[in-house]
Parts: sequence; C-alpha cells; structure tokens
Amino acid sequence: MLKLHVEKMKCGGCVANVKQAIERLPGVVRAEVDLDSASARVEGEVDPQSVIETLNAAGYPASPAD
Repeated sequence: MLKLHVEKMKCGGCVANVKQAIERLPGVVRAEVDLDSASARVEGEVDPQSVIETLNAAGYPASPAD
C-alpha cells in the first residue's frame, strides 16, 4: 500500500478530484483520501512516482508519507 501526503485539499470536492485522479491510473485497485489528515492511501500495483506526478499535475502536490 502506498501512503501519500497531499497538499492543497480544501474541501470535499478536492478530495473527490484527488480520488478520481488516482483511480484513473492503471493498476489502482482502491484509493482512500482523507481531508483532515491531508493523506491518500493507494492499493494496487502502481508506480508511486506516477501517482505523485498525476496529483502534482492536478494541482495537489503529493509526497510519500512516513
């Protein structure tokens, strides 16, 4: 499972945008996005860098979470 810190999420619409962007990527089985913790969890066989680049392009800077 990939855990990410996602910046610039301000509302439920942002959460939906981030979730949809992640779920469009090949290999993603499930994505959970949490506004309060500014985080995302991604399940599946996916390249972490692809997820980060996708979210950055969508306007939500992302980085690996501890």
